[in-house]
Amino acid sequence: MSGNSKYNADIPRITVPRKRMGRILRGILAAKGCPADVCDAVAEHLIDADDCGVESHGSWRILQYAGYYDSGYLKADTTPQLLQNAKGAWLIDGLDSIGIPAMALAVDHVSAQAKEKGLAAIALRNVGHTGRLGAFAEKAASAGLLLIIIGGGGRKAWRLVAPYGGAKALMSTNPYSIGIPGGDRGPVVLDFATSAAAAGWVYGAKIAGATLPDNVLIDKDGNPSNDPNAYFDGGAILTSGGAKGYALSVAAEMIAEAMLGPVTTECNWLMIALDCALYQEANTMRSTAEEILAELRACPPAPGFDRVEVPGERERDRRAENKGKPISLPVATWDEIQRMVRDLGLELESA
Repeated sequence: MSGNSKYNADIPRITVPRKRMGRILRGILAAKGCPADVCDAVAEHLIDADDCGVESHGSWRILQYAGYYDSGYLKADTTPQLLQNAKGAWLIDGLDSIGIPAMALAVDHVSAQAKEKGLAAIALRNVGHTGRLGAFAEKAASAGLLLIIIGGGGRKAWRLVAPYGGAKALMSTNPYSIGIPGGDRGPVVLDFATSAAAAGWVYGAKIAGATLPDNVLIDKDGNPSNDPNAYFDGGAILTSGGAKGYALSVAAEMIAEAMLGPVTTECNWLMIALDCALYQEANTMRSTAEEILAELRACPPAPGFDRVEVPGERERDRRAENKGKPISLPVATWDEIQRMVRDLGLELESA
């Protein structure tokens, strides 16, 4: 269930029945004041991330979200609003709510607009954590759309990543996701932070008592480190791919803050959708895509690799493999979740 975890392999783990995990996630969110539809949407999204092997965005996040509600950083009693400004541009105002329902609303709207008009865009502001972006890009791509999501601009509140060549955290992780219809195995989906690891891996590793791979972190003096505590003691996450990840991150800053305006919560987001049928009939596109992707999969693997993979297929394979199976968590993380359940006085069935 842990998929391709960045945590060291020897940390002790426990498996939790998925129905029990769902009840726990919904129970904690409800205790923080979230309405039932938000509890359902967030719990389902987190468990799906675990199923897909993206542990950085999985069930452990409930600890982070609960803290956000406790501090007032996120508001539980607000609902994201779909708006249109004076110039006709569409946007979602999250009203400082958790970003997963806001992102779902944005995808549904921009997809419908793109199907009607061919091309559409929408911005999101005042939203908290938006979960695993690939889930939203995959949904749009499955409907025949090219979807591009770009987020950033949270540098003042979330100084997590050092600029390339720098030794101090100045930027957020500024993620991107792209989904496009693929071949016989479904859409091609890119979902990546411009940092060497999503911040969720670093925060989750601290809770789990895990270490991280090389070339992810530096300490406060700019020296390489595998210890997540080094980050929390004034260190920084590195950019992914050196100067290339840094350049993508700077572009996201320009889009999310310079263009979309001040960031009040976590990030601002831009989402662009294009109906692929504008250029190619669906069956023709699919057959051409499969020809391209099959050739990539057939490439002989380099030393240290089992095979060449296509973006998005690993997550779908993991989801299929893990369907109905328990959720795997580091023992230390599970202990923290259990402690929260007890502190909230939740009476939840253990099965």
